[in-house]
Amino acid sequence: MAGDRHGSGLTHLGADGRADMVDVGDKAETRRSATAHGAVRMSDATLSAILAGNAAKGDVIATARIAGIMAAKRTHELIPLCHPLMLSKVAVDIAPDPALPGLRVSATAELTGRTGVEMEALTAASVACLTIYDMAKALEKGMTITDIALVEKTGGKSGDWRAGDGG
Repeated sequence: MAGDRHGSGLTHLGADGRADMVDVGDKAETRRSATAHGAVRMSDATLSAILAGNAAKGDVIATARIAGIMAAKRTHELIPLCHPLMLSKVAVDIAPDPALPGLRVSATAELTGRTGVEMEALTAASVACLTIYDMAKALEKGMTITDIALVEKTGGKSGDWRAGDGG
């Protein structure tokens, strides 16, 4: 299999089956980006309160955006075997979606480097959603975090990928 170092199909396993950090030292530096999405479903009343700035803990959206950015920068401290990366950009956008109802999160991480930034984008989206929950739980404990997914990545040896394209 592609990327398989020891016949297992998994790149993070050593010859003896132990977890192993992938050596990216010989990989070419390329421009890479990844975007992940997530959502927090809530009642119309909770969404209205957040948008009106009436959450007791403060500005939910601004705080969640900052939390997502901070999380992307610390992914290597949270996810075993992730490389510490010199990210050139992290963007977290949060928008209301009355159809959920709730908030939709989009997180993009970018760099020029030897390894991808999918985990950084996913971590940013996840932590932004968790922060929304934390900031608004006094309004509603039944909110649901959902739809955390990688939606696209660019660059690197494997090239570009978009959700729905397979693989």
